[in-house]
Formats: sequence, C-alpha cells, structure tokens
Amino acid sequence: MARNSKKEQEGGEGGPSMERWLLTYSDLITLLMIFFVVMYTMSQVDAQKFQALANSLSMVLSGKSISIMETPGPSVVEGRSGQIIREGQGDTPTLQGNLEAIEKQLAEYIKSEEGLAGNIVLMEQERGLVISLKDTLLFPKGSDVLTPRAHEIIRKVGESLKTIPNYVRVEGHTDDLPINTPKFPSNWELSVLRATNVVHVLAGEVGIPPDRLSATGYGEYRPLMPNDSEPNRAMNRRVDIVILKQKYDYFEPPQSGE
Repeated sequence: MARNSKKEQEGGEGGPSMERWLLTYSDLITLLMIFFVVMYTMSQVDAQKFQALANSLSMVLSGKSISIMETPGPSVVEGRSGQIIREGQGDTPTLQGNLEAIEKQLAEYIKSEEGLAGNIVLMEQERGLVISLKDTLLFPKGSDVLTPRAHEIIRKVGESLKTIPNYVRVEGHTDDLPINTPKFPSNWELSVLRATNVVHVLAGEVGIPPDRLSATGYGEYRPLMPNDSEPNRAMNRRVDIVILKQKYDYFEPPQSGE
C-alpha cells in the first residue's frame, strides 16, 4: 500500500505529470501549425522585399539603429510606376536625361539674368537635382514673405519642373543665429514657412500638382558650411528645391491611382 500511495503522489502514468506533459505537447503543436501558416503566407511575398524586411528586423532585434537614409547594402524599393529599382542604380535613362536637360536650362537662365550668378547654385546629389537659392534672393531679412522678384524667379524655375513627373521637395534652412518673435519663436518656424510659401507659388502660380510637392524646414541643423563666419552663415540661409530621383519617391506618399 505504501508503494502505491507513493506512486500516486508522484503522478504515475496517468496522473498530473502526464497532464502537464500533454499541455506542453499541445502548445508545441499549435506553435508549429502557426509557423507553417506564416511560412506559407510569406511564400506569396516578393522574396527580395522579404529579405530586405528580414534584414531590417534583424538589425532591430540585435539592438542596432537604422536610418532610412543609410542603406548598408542594395535595397529594393518600388517606384511610382511599380517598377522595382535597386538603390545604388541610376535613374532610368529618360528621367536622368530630363534632369540633365533641366539643369542645363536653369544654368542658362542663371547666366542670362543679372544678380542670379552666385545666388542660385545647382547641385547634383544622389537623391536628385538640388536648386539652392540664397535667402536674400527671396525674402527680406527675418521674413517669410516672398519679394515680387522672388515670385518671378520661382515661376521661372517651376516652369522647368512641370515637364517631369518627379516629386519636388522644398527645404528651408537658416543659420544658427537665434530668432525669437511672435511669428517665429525659433528657426524651425522661419525655415518651414519659407519653404511652404515657395510651395504655394509652385502650386498656385506655376500649376505643379500639389500632390507632387512637399515642404520641409530644417532650421539651422543642415548647414552647408560651419556657422563660424558671416559668409558661411549667408551660404546656410537658403531654400533648396529638390527634384527627387524616381528611386527616392518612397520617401513621399504615393499619388492616388498609382
């Protein structure tokens, strides 16, 4: 009798220990079923896109930081046309040719107009063509109100942008000298409103579709030069009109119907 009592206390073949084992086994079977369902679902996803996602998740789980502006290897993004474009490759020949034609057209305009040379700088960057305009060409000091000549210049630049489908991002920049007025508590507000007013001209006066435009203000935090002299600060006070390459369209929201 003592032996039987001890066996029952330890669970025996059909006691509580057996029930706990069955619960663990059923949980394992459930997890396996979920795993295979997930694997089947993932098999319907583009393998390259899934690999890019898996790499990003791996970095997050390992505690590494990820920046959307930094791509350690070839990544796959989808352009507005639905074409898969690998980062690191150039734009399509047609679009690249359009950007080169616009750059040439604007360079001729800058040479032909008095006072534009040195105040408008054209820069080819990985993200696209940057048209950088000094603030004194567009605004009175410490203001976001465009001058009449600024409207004329922006309209001329904007006419070149109407012929291409690329997104256009307008970026406002300031120097590091603080501003504190009721309208502009900081350089953030000044840079954002300057960029926004340029966008209004491109959309309202030039006729560029608003869903191709965006405005961004960086304040003093994206300087071209160190803010250690007045000439350098003058270079940092600017508005950049960026014609984004197609492969960078994923930074912008998709247009309806695309």
